[in-house]
Amino acid sequence: MRVRFAPSPTGALHIGGARTALFNWLAARHAGGEMVLRIEDTDRERSTPENVEQILDSLRWLELDWDEGPIFQSARSERHGEALQALLESGHAYRSNATAEDVKAYKQRHGAERGFRGEAEDSGALRLRVPEQGSTVVHDAIRGDTRFEHVHLDDPVIARADGSVLYNFAVAIDDLDAAITHVVRGEDHLSNTPKQVLVLEAVRAIGFAPPAPLPLYAHLPLLHGPDGKKLSKRHGAASVGDLREAGYLPEAVRNYLALLGWGAGDDATVLSTDELIERFTLERVSRNPARFDEVKLTWLNGVYIRALPNAELTARLEAFTGREGLGPAVRISQEKIHTLADFMALAGPLLDGPVDDPAARERWLEEKGRSVLADVRGALAELESFDEASVEQALEAVLAERGLKPREVYQPLRVAISGRTVSPGIFESVALLGREETLARIDRALVEG
Repeated sequence: MRVRFAPSPTGALHIGGARTALFNWLAARHAGGEMVLRIEDTDRERSTPENVEQILDSLRWLELDWDEGPIFQSARSERHGEALQALLESGHAYRSNATAEDVKAYKQRHGAERGFRGEAEDSGALRLRVPEQGSTVVHDAIRGDTRFEHVHLDDPVIARADGSVLYNFAVAIDDLDAAITHVVRGEDHLSNTPKQVLVLEAVRAIGFAPPAPLPLYAHLPLLHGPDGKKLSKRHGAASVGDLREAGYLPEAVRNYLALLGWGAGDDATVLSTDELIERFTLERVSRNPARFDEVKLTWLNGVYIRALPNAELTARLEAFTGREGLGPAVRISQEKIHTLADFMALAGPLLDGPVDDPAARERWLEEKGRSVLADVRGALAELESFDEASVEQALEAVLAERGLKPREVYQPLRVAISGRTVSPGIFESVALLGREETLARIDRALVEG
């Protein structure tokens, strides 16, 4: 099996493109095949080196490697020109100056369902001759066979008058030369496929390239947002870069994207990459649109975070935040965070000092709260050991003496040491800060309220 992932470098690698790359990669790895990376950069105005690097960086972050490439489509213009000339000389293509209005008039004369057929001229764009009889059948691993009757197909333009080739022609020649056996891409390309198949059959008929079977196609279902509408920026993260900046783990993203339109067959949700490779087949991809729900991705990412060894999570968080020495804070935060970005929001006030939250102070550091906090300070100050177990015993003693609910003791202390009503476990947080810093923060809260 040889598959290809062929993004256009006109912007960031969006989530739909990432899923296409993943499905190609999984199919190739499952079959022991190869994945070719092709950069379709013929749109010279919008294709930039920065966008190319952004795509490559996103693929590297997702840990989707490729076996050949990147091959730049723009570097293959000479080969495309050779194929055009061969088709022109053999009569499989012809020049035509027909305009859109000419095509419209033709259909008015012959019927809207009749494909346009032009007359050969000395100049103009190049069109591929579609056979008058018969049909083109697209073999699709997901959708089955789709038949396109030739009588309904226009002779497609394959190159402009200046010789620059159009997308469907370049793609077909590139797939042919790369010996691609399976074309896995979004269903928005389905209407392009018969044109590409016709190009492949034409160049094969004239012996332009060694005989080879047509690729097996697989058109993936579209991605929608949770509301059932086409996935876009309004649904949250729109690109791989967005997911990376939001603190998702690449292995969790791979797991989640694999489940968008594909099922393992047993309702399994948490699947390692090795398990995905073992189970993945194109035949199990659904024809129905899949829904990308960032809430579900966040949940799954949390599962992966909690499964990481502390040392590994610490290393990732230190790389993500650019800070060192986070190990102790990571240990007490791991059970409460769902993304890497959650960490500083949760543990940052312990590391950098309390934040200013007037609502939290008003709710928990009023007169009663400060009175409770004074008792807490006294209990903590008397501890011989300041570990988590000792802190817990001291706070439970205050609870018992005052006959209060846990939150009536823990929340004033939490606001005093972090400024917020949410933090890692209170015993762990106090022990992490240590006696001196904890008492200093409590003293400031007692004075300032």
